[in-house]
Amino acid sequence: MSDIIVVIGSGAIAQAIARRVSIGKKILLADINIETAKSVEETLKKAGFKVSTTHVDVSSRDSIEALVATATALGEVKGVIHTAGLSPSQSAAQNLLRVDLYGSAVVFEAFGKVIAAGGSGVVIGSQSSHRLAVDALSQKTADDLALLSPEALIDLPWIKEIDDSLYAYQIAKRGNALRVASEAVKWGKRGARINCISAGIVYTPLAYDELTSAERGEYYRTMLANSPAGRGGTPDEIGDLAEFLFGPKGTYISGSDILIDGGVTASIKYP
Repeated sequence: MSDIIVVIGSGAIAQAIARRVSIGKKILLADINIETAKSVEETLKKAGFKVSTTHVDVSSRDSIEALVATATALGEVKGVIHTAGLSPSQSAAQNLLRVDLYGSAVVFEAFGKVIAAGGSGVVIGSQSSHRLAVDALSQKTADDLALLSPEALIDLPWIKEIDDSLYAYQIAKRGNALRVASEAVKWGKRGARINCISAGIVYTPLAYDELTSAERGEYYRTMLANSPAGRGGTPDEIGDLAEFLFGPKGTYISGSDILIDGGVTASIKYP
């Protein structure tokens, strides 16, 4: 049986990471839009990769568990690349939380039960979560985000009351990073690792939705211009970091949240 790399979401960052970590393995590409996934499948196949596609809706536990069953039927799951999500300009707050917070928690939990020894997982978080004040979350709140079951998490009264999509996004991505830390302990018992990459604005269709949005576009463009790097990132730069985390030189890194944003967060906190 093959070693399987499960790629959730088929955007530019997902492709960049998959190209770096899937040589000699089989990619299972899962997306809510199967036509998009099929198009990416053809591109990757022409580049020499073994790829199959399937549908997944990460807001649904049943759909995620079906994806796990599909993956394990193909072989040993050696990698999970979770990039699927919504941006603040794409969705209302509660829909975003269902996908980015609840869905990610289910993905970590479900694949943590089947990840093979030597396997690795990475989720794409966001530098936006690092803009939350250091005391924005109490220890109890942070522990809830890290430890509660996905269903209990999405049912928290204060989560259900969030109606601002940007704040929902920041909480969801902060929750991803906290949950990676708790899941790393469980994944470690199987000889596997999981980490979070808190990416800055990376030039993808999702990022362009933010950069051109009437509500926040000007702010984001100014934020990039004033950052130390003076620009946004590229999918390949995120792919390079993920390759390190998946590879033999990253084997001592697990449960970590790595910020890669060109210094944007630094320039906002200490202009």
